[in-house]
Amino acid sequence: MHTGLLWFDNDPRTTLSVKIQKAMDYYSKKFGRRPDLCLVHPSMMDAGQIHIELGKLVVRAYRPVMPGHFWIGTEDQGKSPVK
Repeated sequence: MHTGLLWFDNDPRTTLSVKIQKAMDYYSKKFGRRPDLCLVHPSMMDAGQIHIELGKLVVRAYRPVMPGHFWIGTEDQGKSPVK
């Protein structure tokens, strides 16, 4: 993913999936399509997880994304995925 929406939510009372759902809803309203990729800091995922799937959305750990932030968008077709 080279472009996307950067979303911030550091509320400790909200689960990761709810935070991602809020970001997905906003992205869908703004761009008129559903995102399929969300990159988060590894510290935001359970120990040992490198990716999870929420419906058709893949959530991947990606160290350059700061904690509390979500880089959400669509995966580039024909390009190697961000690891």
